[in-house]
Amino acid sequence: MNTQTRYQGFQNAGVRQASTTFDSTSAGKPRFGRVKVLGPGGFFNLAYTEWGPPRAERTVLCAHGVSRLGRDFDHLAMGLAAAGARVVAPDLPGRGRSDWLGSWAHYSDATYTAAMAALIARLDVESIDWVGTSAGGHIGMMVAAEAGTPIRRLILNDFGARLAASALRPIAGYLGRDWRFESFEELEAHVRDAHAPFGTLTDDQWRHIAKHSAVRDDRGGLRFHYDPAIGRRFMVPILVDIVLWRLWERVECPVLVIRGQHSTVLSVATVAEMLKRGTAAREGQVFAVEVPGCGHAPALMDDDQIAMVREFIFADEPRLEVPASWPTIRSTAQTKPLR
Repeated sequence: MNTQTRYQGFQNAGVRQASTTFDSTSAGKPRFGRVKVLGPGGFFNLAYTEWGPPRAERTVLCAHGVSRLGRDFDHLAMGLAAAGARVVAPDLPGRGRSDWLGSWAHYSDATYTAAMAALIARLDVESIDWVGTSAGGHIGMMVAAEAGTPIRRLILNDFGARLAASALRPIAGYLGRDWRFESFEELEAHVRDAHAPFGTLTDDQWRHIAKHSAVRDDRGGLRFHYDPAIGRRFMVPILVDIVLWRLWERVECPVLVIRGQHSTVLSVATVAEMLKRGTAAREGQVFAVEVPGCGHAPALMDDDQIAMVREFIFADEPRLEVPASWPTIRSTAQTKPLR
């Protein structure tokens, strides 16, 4: 069966309560590193968190969203590391433990791709698998589209070849505000509300996200753990959809596109088009799935979501495995069930 017709989803399925637990002896403890990267304003430190055996057969790079941090992937990383993978989750420039850059204008696509190239060189591997959420998916797509790319398999978490301007404008407005919180409880409540589209998470998982989202400010309160100058990149109003078809058409590696069921950023129509258009799609190497109870973007902390990512990465041939309870959404080209 031609895999370009696969679009598996579960619009009406119930959401399983996230209850993932891990054996720390098999997943290991996180290691923290830095690599010097040459950017437009000189060298800066790019920080990353690493899990699993340093010389694993599979190395997975996880790239976060525009205002998030690498520690968002701790649960996924532990799950993949327990299966034998080496997982590396950087803090993108200006976020978390990575250095702030000298100007808002330095936070560019060229800076991000150069930083990831330096990190991959530090890892000293021939190939990697890439999990990218939102903006991290954009960076992954850019790296995957380059000739000689080291990306073996690409997972795009609620990111695709066309992004709705109407959904991006609120994100830009959010980044432009100077958020401050008087207590951790106030911060956590805000995080739960602002990131409700992440899906159904446990209290511990929400606290984990909140804990790594902020640092103490000079007034004794809490501020988000990223350079406020990043918001200036979004000062120009977003009036039209972001269209990346030319970039997408150059991607040749197997791709899994994950869409949150209620996502306003990535449409079903765009995902359906990605299944038919471009080099990877023509080779039957594009797979897609829709996660129930999530918007932009699934947190990848739930047992089923982690298992899906693990299967796509570790299978000898790329494939999509989802619980039997998840109904299938079929493209117009498909004539029989996928199972």
